[in-house]
Amino acid sequence: MSDAISRPSPTTDPLNTRALNSPARVLFASLVGTTIEFFDFYVYATAAVLVFPHIFFPNSDPMTALLASFATFSIAFFARPLGAVVFGHYGDRVGRKTTLVAALLTMGISTVIIGLLPSYETIGVFAPLLLALCRFGQGFGLGGEWGGAVLLATENAPPGKRSWYGMFPQLGAPVGLFLSSGVFWLLLHLMSQEALLSWGWRIPFVASIVLIAVGLWVRLSITETPAFQKAIEREERVEVPVAELFRNHKRSLVLGTFVALATFVLFYIGSAYLLSYNVKVLNIPFLDALEIQILGSVLFGLFIPIAGKLAERFGRREILIGTTVLIGLFSFALPELMTSGETAIVVFAAVAMALMGLTYGLIGTALAAPFPTRVRYTGASITFNFAGIFGASLAPYIATWLQVNYGMTYVGYYLGIAALVTLACILMSGRDEV
Repeated sequence: MSDAISRPSPTTDPLNTRALNSPARVLFASLVGTTIEFFDFYVYATAAVLVFPHIFFPNSDPMTALLASFATFSIAFFARPLGAVVFGHYGDRVGRKTTLVAALLTMGISTVIIGLLPSYETIGVFAPLLLALCRFGQGFGLGGEWGGAVLLATENAPPGKRSWYGMFPQLGAPVGLFLSSGVFWLLLHLMSQEALLSWGWRIPFVASIVLIAVGLWVRLSITETPAFQKAIEREERVEVPVAELFRNHKRSLVLGTFVALATFVLFYIGSAYLLSYNVKVLNIPFLDALEIQILGSVLFGLFIPIAGKLAERFGRREILIGTTVLIGLFSFALPELMTSGETAIVVFAAVAMALMGLTYGLIGTALAAPFPTRVRYTGASITFNFAGIFGASLAPYIATWLQVNYGMTYVGYYLGIAALVTLACILMSGRDEV
C-alpha cells in the first residue's frame, strides 16, 4: 500500500466527494462492511462453542477443550490493536477508502482459510496452531475495519447528525450476529449434529467469500470523505500518526478504552459465554440455544437506532451515562436470571442485548469524537481495540472460570465492576470527549 502523499485530483475534489457520496451510499457502505466483518468474527465465536472443542482439541476433557477454544477466540482481540496501528497509519495517511478495502480482504481471506483447515485428527497439533494463526488474521483485519467504517459514516454526516450516522456501522454487529447464529441454526435443521461436526461447520466460513465480494464492490464504489480531503488540502497529515497519538492524546486513549469496557464485557457475557453456558451447563439443545442468541441479536439491532435518536434529543454523553447505570443495576440481576431456568435465560438475553444496543449504538461516535482528523482513524481504532483486549478478549474465559470456581454471583460482580469503571471514565471525560 503506497504511503505517498498526493495532491487531490479533480475527481476527488471535496465538492465532488459530497455529490458522489450520497447519504444512502455512505451509510450502506459503512454498514455492509462491518456486517461482513462481524459475521466472520461471530461465526468463529459460535463455532468456538459448538464445534472447535471437538475438531481441534479432541483429546481434552470437555471443559478444558472449551477453555482452549476460548483461548484461540481471545487471540483476535490481541491482534486487533496491531491491525488498528497498521491500518490506522494508512487510513490517516493514504485515505479511508483504500484502507477499508485492504482490511476487508485481510479479514475475509483469514475466514475462508479457517473453513478449509484440516482437523486435529489429520495433522495433529498443527491444526490448532493454524487455527490460531487464522484467528490472528481475523483480528488484524477487524482492527482496521471498524474505525474506518465509523469515520466513513461520521465524516460524511451533516451538522447535528453525527450520532445518527455513526449508528449505522454499529448495526453491522447485530446483523452479523443474527446471520452467523442463523446460519448455524439453519445447518442444524438441514443436517444432523454429526454431519455439522464432520463437515457442515465449514460452510459459513467458505461461503463468506460471497459476502466479501459484495462488500468489496460497495467499498470500491465510494469516494474519499470530505474531512480527509480537507486534511490533504491543508497539509495536516502527519508522518507517523500513532506517534502523535501517544504523544499528544494519551488521555483520550485511556479514557476511551475504559469508556467502552462495560460494552464489551456485557456483549461477550451475553453472547459467546451465554451460548456456552446454555449448551454445556444447562444442557439446552443447540437449536434452542441458537434461537435465544438470535432473539438477542434482533433486540440488539432494534435498540441501536433507538440509541441514535435518543442521543440526538438528549445528548450522547447523557445516554451513555444512563445506559451504564442500567448495566450496573442489571449485574445484580444476572445471577438470579442465569440460574432460574430457560425462561429466565431468555429474559437475561433480551435485557442484556437491549442494553447492548443502547451503549454500542453510540460508542463508535464517542470514541472517534476526541481525535482530530489527522489521527482520527488511528485513534478511534486503537481505543476501540484496546477496549476489546480489556473487556472482550477474555470475557468468555473469565466468566466461565468464575462460574466454575466461585459461582454465578461472581460473574455478576465482574459485569458490575466493568460498569463502575466505565461510568467513572465517562464522568471524567468532557462533553466533547465522548
